[in-house]
Amino acid sequence: MDWNRLLSRARLGLSRQHPDNEARTDFQRDFDRIVFSSAFRRLQDKTQVFPLSQSDYVRTRLTHSLEVSSVGRSLGTMVGDSVIRRHKLQGVYPQDFGAVVAAASLAHDIGNPPFGHAGEDAIRLWFTASRTGQAVLEQLSELQRQDFIRFEGNAQGFRIITRLQSPDNPGGMQLTCATLGTFTKYPRASILPVEPPSSIAFKKFGFYQDDGDLFAEVAGQLGLEPVQPGAWSRHPLAYLLEAADDICYRIIDVEDAFRLQQLRYEDVCELLLPLTGEPDRARRKMDRITRPKERIEYLRAKTIGAIIDQVHRCFMENESRILAGALAEELLDVIPAAGAMHALKDCGENRVYVSKPVVEVEAAGFEVLGGLLETFVTTVNDIAIKGANASPKSRMLVHLIPEQFVGPGRQPAADLYRRVLAITDFVSGMTDSYAVALFKKLTGISLPNG
Repeated sequence: MDWNRLLSRARLGLSRQHPDNEARTDFQRDFDRIVFSSAFRRLQDKTQVFPLSQSDYVRTRLTHSLEVSSVGRSLGTMVGDSVIRRHKLQGVYPQDFGAVVAAASLAHDIGNPPFGHAGEDAIRLWFTASRTGQAVLEQLSELQRQDFIRFEGNAQGFRIITRLQSPDNPGGMQLTCATLGTFTKYPRASILPVEPPSSIAFKKFGFYQDDGDLFAEVAGQLGLEPVQPGAWSRHPLAYLLEAADDICYRIIDVEDAFRLQQLRYEDVCELLLPLTGEPDRARRKMDRITRPKERIEYLRAKTIGAIIDQVHRCFMENESRILAGALAEELLDVIPAAGAMHALKDCGENRVYVSKPVVEVEAAGFEVLGGLLETFVTTVNDIAIKGANASPKSRMLVHLIPEQFVGPGRQPAADLYRRVLAITDFVSGMTDSYAVALFKKLTGISLPNG
């Protein structure tokens, strides 16, 4: 793969490229388009770790995405400076690399459903365990079934930024191919002709069958190496997005857990101090800080800075493998501090994500999302099949679904796959609070003005 193609400014859905102006580059425009999108704004009410938290300190998907973008910009700029020097690239600047990674990082969670990763599991479970979901799957091709059985927030995110946001535009938000390629951590379809190579890039999937042609166009513009039909080598900068995300959630989730008294001060210090690279110096600085919460904030910042430096060096040491599509591990697995970073991940999985407040709300999320899918898939199928003879209930409920997710004139698509995919778009795009409120109204738990 070649850096000049990998930094393509071509915009998906546009046949001609607009020239840069002095104020903003194409990649900075990508960032701005994402910031001002309604899909990004909804992340303010989507779970990071602690669903529907009453604390105004705890991070949501919105604040998490902003933090990942900040780390991603630093990583991209540092790597960009080294790459430009090494390859003597002309016409690109370190800030271009930083802007691409920052924009892709900003959008990296834009496809997550309500209730975080538990929401993904809830959608998958409804299709495989409910009678209505199973009946839908029986009528689909194997390729189409896998999109629902393995519902994936990353693929939903690609769908949002290339199709659902600004749906009247070809290419949706019409972002640059460089940003779209960096965004797609898993450049493969939900099912492939043969098992792909063992690699972090193929751990999940990054686009639905309905959107495969869009990603193929992106991959062609960037010169991503095809691995097999439906799968390509990962864009090199996607490794930096992945690292920025993992740095933030592993380190910052521990900080949030401390603020909610899920972890002790001593536990957090034991986890983070070794990652600073200068534990003795960090301890001396912490001794001069009065309040424990501010000591942890300092420790978090110091740790993030140290890991960014390690990731930068690791990327450049492995650049030739990355460009050849041959690096199978994520960068945090091959940095010197890999062991300590794994300890953070283990702490999150074994002590934070399974805490009672998290589990209680996520368990309720299964009922909420399953109930909404049951109601709205049944509604659109009834209208699509029976038309004017559909039940009064279906003809009433369809007005609760935005026209974008039903069809013009609220007439559902004849094609079952696209009909159900549109309802999945609708439900997965809800915020946590809206999903709960709508479910309570539909089930009679809460009535307007009641």
